[in-house]
Amino acid sequence: MSQKIVTPHALRRVIQCLFLFFCLFIGYRLFQHFLWAIGQSSEFVPKPPSVEAFLPISALMAAKRFILTNKWDMVHPAGLTLFFAFIWMALLFRKSFCGYICPVGFVSNLVEQLGRKLKLQKELPTKVEHILSVPKYLILGGFVYFIVIKMSTRQIESFLTLPYNYVADSKMLTFFLAPSGTTLLIIAVLAALSLFIRNFWCRFLCPYGALLGLCSTFSPTAITRNTEICVSCGKCRKICPSAIHVDERSVIHSPECIGCAECVGVCPVNKCLTVRTFNKKVPFVTIAIGCLGTLMVFYSTAVLTGHWYSETTPELIRKFHMLIFNK
Repeated sequence: MSQKIVTPHALRRVIQCLFLFFCLFIGYRLFQHFLWAIGQSSEFVPKPPSVEAFLPISALMAAKRFILTNKWDMVHPAGLTLFFAFIWMALLFRKSFCGYICPVGFVSNLVEQLGRKLKLQKELPTKVEHILSVPKYLILGGFVYFIVIKMSTRQIESFLTLPYNYVADSKMLTFFLAPSGTTLLIIAVLAALSLFIRNFWCRFLCPYGALLGLCSTFSPTAITRNTEICVSCGKCRKICPSAIHVDERSVIHSPECIGCAECVGVCPVNKCLTVRTFNKKVPFVTIAIGCLGTLMVFYSTAVLTGHWYSETTPELIRKFHMLIFNK
C-alpha cells in the first residue's frame, strides 16, 4: 500500500468510521437485549460482548484478580480481553487504540476539524499544556490506588459478582439514553472547549488514555524526524491531534502520541518523518495494521479458548435486570 495512494489521514478516517458504525450497531443490539431483559420484548437478543469494552473499571478489577489468582472474569470476559488487547496495542504500537478505534476520540477529532475550519483553534503554551495534563493522571491515580492497591481480591470478587456488575453495560446504556441536564451541560462544555483546544477531553481528562500513554512509553514504535533535511515548516506540529511539537524532536516518544502518522502524511520533505519499529523503518500503515492485528489476535484467542462469551445464563441476566430496573 503506497503512501502516494493512501494517506495516513484517509486510512485513519476509514478505520475510525468503520469502528464508529460498529459501535452504533452493537449499541443498538444492546438496546434490543435490554428491552428483552426488562420484559418489554419477548424476543431474546444476546448481549454483544464487544460492549464490555466500555466497562474499564470492571476490567481493571478483573485484571488484578486474574494476575493474582489466574481466574478469568466470566461475567464480562470480553471486557477483560479487550482491556488487555488495548494495553498490548499501546506497548507495541503506541496509543493506537486512541488513534484508530476509540469512537470518543473520533468525534473529538471531528469537532477539532470544525474548529480549524472556523479558525477557532488556539495553541497553548507548553507550561499550560503540562498543567492541564495533570487531571487525567490524578483520575488514573485514584483508580489505581483504590483498585490496584487498596482493594483485596476478596473485595474484587464481591464486586464482580454483585447484580449491579452483571447489568453494568445496561446501566451505561440507560445513562446515555436519558442523560441528565448536568451530563448534557458537561458534554456541551467539552465540545465547546474542543473547538478552541484540539481534542480537549482526550489530551487532558481521559484516564484510559493516560494509562495507555504510560504504556506506550515502552513501545518500540515511534515517529522519527531527520533533523538534517527538515525544513522546519511546522506542518507536522499543526496537524498533530495531540499538539506535540514534532518539529522540535528527533524521536517522538511522548505518551501523548497516538500513532496516527498524520504528521508523516503532511510532511513536504520525502523521508524526513518516518515510522520506525525496533529501530527499523517501516511503512506508516504498520501502526494501523499492528493495531488491528493485535485486536484480532486477542479476539480470536478469546473465542477459541472460551474467554469471549459470558457464562451468565439468560435467566440470571433477566432476573438481575428485573431486580435493578423494575423497582
